[in-house]
Parts: sequence; structure tokens; C-alpha cells
Amino acid sequence: MHRRLIVPSALAASLLLAVPASAAEGTVGAPGIGDPYYPASGNGGYDVSHYDLRLKYQPSTDLLEGTATILATTTQELSRFDLDFGLDVSEVRVNGKKAGHVKNGEQELEITPAAPLAKGRAVSVVVRYAGKPSEVKINGWTSWVRTPDGAVAAQEPESAAWWFPSNDHPLDKATYDISVSVPDGTQAISNGTLQSQSSKLGWTRFNWRSSKPQATYLTTLAVGKFDITTDTTSDGLPVVNAYSKDLGANAGAARASIERSAEVAEWLTEVFGPYPFDALGGYSPNVTSGFALETQTRPFYSPKQFANGANVSVVVHELAHQWYGDSVSLKGWKDIWINEGFARYSQWLWSEKEGEGTAQELADYTYALHPADDAFWTVKPGDPGPDNQFDAAVYDRGALALQALRDELGDETFFALLKGWPAEHAYGNASVSDFVAYAERVSGKPLAAFFDTWLFQPTRPEAPAAAGAHALHATGQPARPASWKKIAATDSVHDHR
Repeated sequence: MHRRLIVPSALAASLLLAVPASAAEGTVGAPGIGDPYYPASGNGGYDVSHYDLRLKYQPSTDLLEGTATILATTTQELSRFDLDFGLDVSEVRVNGKKAGHVKNGEQELEITPAAPLAKGRAVSVVVRYAGKPSEVKINGWTSWVRTPDGAVAAQEPESAAWWFPSNDHPLDKATYDISVSVPDGTQAISNGTLQSQSSKLGWTRFNWRSSKPQATYLTTLAVGKFDITTDTTSDGLPVVNAYSKDLGANAGAARASIERSAEVAEWLTEVFGPYPFDALGGYSPNVTSGFALETQTRPFYSPKQFANGANVSVVVHELAHQWYGDSVSLKGWKDIWINEGFARYSQWLWSEKEGEGTAQELADYTYALHPADDAFWTVKPGDPGPDNQFDAAVYDRGALALQALRDELGDETFFALLKGWPAEHAYGNASVSDFVAYAERVSGKPLAAFFDTWLFQPTRPEAPAAAGAHALHATGQPARPASWKKIAATDSVHDHR
């Protein structure tokens, strides 16, 4: 995770000062969607249903040219509204008519339509733009990374503002058509299914479609020279995996891991229910970073994830997010536990399946690693704060909470929860409090105090009831499960710095 160092209250105050008095009358869309962790993220006043992006990218110069058509519905009367965007804009049209536009700060594109828009109205917004994304800095950084043969857009919690205008927050999910023209011999990889591919005058155009609601940060683009493998799952879903031709010594391990995506997804359907999307795969470009990201239908994997050999555990983690994080997305970034706690726990369940250590053994070992005075316990997975949003405790203490819940409810009810949750909230958004209420309803037990202990108290809970029931090392501590090393190797999975 790229840790954006902000002071929410101060930033929120500055945003309020930037909005004129007419905002009080409800005619100016807010320049933020209301997330206390990231006050500038997203916008108010409308809800996007679809993005159509028509792009042209030249790797040698990093020049990206684009026309974005955004379909939305107003949620209030609007005399003006914002999009999150950093590149230079040449023209904006709203419902076919030229609209005024001005850049405010680093990421706010303020748009004034020719006439105010009524509440509940369908709106089309066309934005023409161009620029070099790697040179655009928002909050001191760019999510667009150039590679020797292209570029990659994959970051969290934001990545869209560097390559397409959007309502850049998970609360406003939409479908996508992404059409990208690149020099012949170069490929463009994105989310969903490849609808078509054509070449003309030295350029090849790739047309990708995401037919299910997708958050902006889960929308990805990779341009480069790739070896691409294709297949179909037993259910007929297309599988597309892509590997940079320049992965070096990590190439074999990357393929040996990512090529098992269909197998992992098939197993995850037994745990979480039907796979929620219409495509599957993964890609590994030749970047120098070390993280991975659950970009929808096609996770991104840095080659360094495979520096010590094949690691299917990281594939399990990112594919588990397709249910927990992608199909069911968080309401606010404070709800990150419903993404990361479940993805880490899926790694423990994979270990259990593979006979390399049960989830309980991994919980015992993890618990024993952190004595009561360890700062690990001061991080609250249920609301960790922006600076600790991707702290190890969100993952490991988050997974400990799930194992404790399994001990509390028993396997039958616990695994019913794991399947029922993504079914009930498919393609929507949910919070930690929503999950607590859901767990209480399904189990018939009062669980508020339980979740408060495991997710919100900055202290070490009492050892889970089933802990200590397994083999001990000679030191008297729980023995280290065989899978621990591979799981620990993914601890930096979302450390995007």
C-alpha cells in the first residue's frame, strides 16, 4: 500500500473552504465522497454507471491520449461537479454540449455544464485529455509506473486519477469498456474479457470489457511486451495470464504460481461460493516494486513476489479478494478488514487444505509471536487509521479474529457465513458493522462484544479457546507450520511504497 500521509481534519477543512457558498444550496457536487481517511477521494452529486475509455499510448514517450465517456445519474441538482483527474484536459462536454472546466489543486477537475442538471437525471460526460502520467504527482506520488517496454497502472487506494477521469472511490462502482491502441508488437492488458483486437498503420488496438461493477482502484492497465497464455475453466470462463518477456530469473516461479489461478479459483468457490465474475487470470509485468494487487478479474503480481520461488499463497490471497474486496467492496477505507482479514485467512485455509498446517495451528503460532506488549496489538483492524491501514495486524490479527469466530460458532455456521456474505452483498459495498450484524443474524448469537475485543480494542485478547491444543516446539511455543514461510513471504503483498 502506498501510504498517503495526510491530516484528514485539516484537508477536509481546506476542501470546505474551496467550495463556494452555493454548495450550501445543494447545487455544487462535493469535492470528496466523504471518506474520513481520504477526504479528497471521490466526489458527490452523481453516481457513475459506466466508463468508456478510448486511449492511445506511446511507450517511448509516455504520452497518453484519451477520450473518456462517463455515464452517470445525478443524485442532487448540479450546477457544477468534480471528477478526480490529474492530466491536462482539452475539452469537456456534458450531454453533448461544451462545458466549462478548470483544474483545482492536484486532482479536482471542476466541470460547469451549460445549464444546471436536475436531480435524478441521466448524464453523459465526455472528457478529452493528454499527458505523461508518470510526471503527474498527486500528494507527492504517481501510481503510473513506466517499464522498459511500457507502463503499468496498479495502485491502492487510488490509481485512476493518473490515467482516466473518474469518481475515484470504491463507493461508486461501474462497468467498463477500455480500448487501448499501442505500437504493433506491444500488448495492452486490462480487466475482464478481450472483446476484440485489430491492427492498422503500425498500431494495435485491444478492446477490454468489465461487465460487472468495478471500483476505480481495481481497474488496471498494463502496456508492454508479454507472453500471454489463454485457457478456459471447467465452467467455461476465459483465463488470460500475461508475463513480461523480461522477468529474468523470476519468470519460471511467476508462471508456476499464476498458472494455478484456475485451480485456486475452483477451490475458492467451495469456500466462498460461485466465482463472481466472467473472466479470470493474472499478470506480472517487469516492475521493480514488490507488491501485488487484487485488480478485478486479473490480479497484478510484482515479479519480486516470486523471488524465492513459486508461491501459490499470494495467488490465493489476491483471488480471495475477488469475493472479499472486489465483488463486495468496502464502504470506507476504515473497513479494510473485510478485504484483508479474509484474504489472509484464505491463505490459512489453503494451508489447511494442502496439509501444511491448519488454520488453528497458524493462529496459535501467530498469536504466540506477539506478546502482550507488542505494538501489533495496538492496531485496531476494524478501524486502523490511514497510517496503519495496511499494517500487518490488519492481516494477521484480522485473520486471528476469523479463527476465533470459527471456534466460537463451529465450522458449519462459520463456513455458511463465508459463503453467505458475498452472496448477500454481491457487487455492492459493505462495512465492518454490516458484517457484525450479518454474523449475529445468521448465527443467532450476540457477537458485538466478541468483535469489539478482536477488532477494536488496542490490547491483546485472551488466547482463543482452541489455542494450545497442538504440537509445541522445544521452546514451549507452538510449532511453526510448514506453510508459514510462504505465507510470511506475502507480508509485503500490499506494501506499495
